[in-house]
Amino acid sequence: MLTGSQTWIFQNKPVILSTGVVGGPFEKDSRLASDFDKFHDDLWMGQDSYEKAQRVLLEDAVQIALRKKAFKEDAIQFFLAGDLINQITPTSFAARTNQIPHLGLFSACAVSTQGLALAAMIINNGGAKRILTGAASHNASAEKQFRYPTEYGGQKPPTAQWTATGAGVGLVGTDENLENPHPRIIAATIGKVIDLGLSDPFNMGGAMAPAAVDTIQRHLFDLKVDPSYYDLIITGDLAEIGRNTALELFREKGVAIQEQKFQDCGLLLYTPEQEVFAGASGPGCSATVMYGHLLNQMAKGVYKRILVVATGALLSPLSFQQKETIPCIAHAVAIEFN
Repeated sequence: MLTGSQTWIFQNKPVILSTGVVGGPFEKDSRLASDFDKFHDDLWMGQDSYEKAQRVLLEDAVQIALRKKAFKEDAIQFFLAGDLINQITPTSFAARTNQIPHLGLFSACAVSTQGLALAAMIINNGGAKRILTGAASHNASAEKQFRYPTEYGGQKPPTAQWTATGAGVGLVGTDENLENPHPRIIAATIGKVIDLGLSDPFNMGGAMAPAAVDTIQRHLFDLKVDPSYYDLIITGDLAEIGRNTALELFREKGVAIQEQKFQDCGLLLYTPEQEVFAGASGPGCSATVMYGHLLNQMAKGVYKRILVVATGALLSPLSFQQKETIPCIAHAVAIEFN
């Protein structure tokens, strides 16, 4: 199963059986709105705090993924998920609601592919029949924790990013219907923590780019494939600054990656008219784009092989106050559909 130093190959080819993708009011006007299953009309979502609203996003996404396959919670062995908020409480409280045995995850905005990689590994080795995995973020809860409450109205620099309000969930299992195939999880590369000394929390893309490049380069080396093997290599939320930095790093390292085949979820999600600074971010960014738009595109035959590389900045408000730099990570998952 282990190939090279950091990559798993899943011989039993676990699949993504169904998905649930939920967004907030801003995402309702996004470029990828048609790839969402449900939207909420306001950021409160019937709750009295933004953190509780974030919990609702994940609860909704779980129920949608289950409903699509007519499963109840007791048909699922494990729930692997996480978020950005202290002690991942929105995710833990969602797990309290669904009562599925839970493993809480944290890789910041890289948690979507971390969960998918771990779910595939467990399914591949017979540790479960069905696993729900996903991630959520909420613009106002993240702003309150990492920067200023939105009511403060603080001005951001153009390098900043907009935390997506959304949740994406995938139901991972074995292919139970060969006449109606599902996207297969082929391989996963677990990233290393990379820190090149950046400390600006308003330039997450620049900080995360080296981790994304390191993981992609390791994935290609471990599998002994060229970047052209994939129809699309897409990062989680490097946005404009990070994507440009990554392309420069690829050139420096001699990795021949085609610009049109190297995209970013943070640049795909919103329209140019939506003012999101350098682009989108948050665990919900890569989770909604992957489980919504990307898998829909694969079902339509646009892509046959994709590599999704979610990226995460592993800082906290406390580490920033203590003048720490920003350690980052990226996990890659290869998905095929044909």
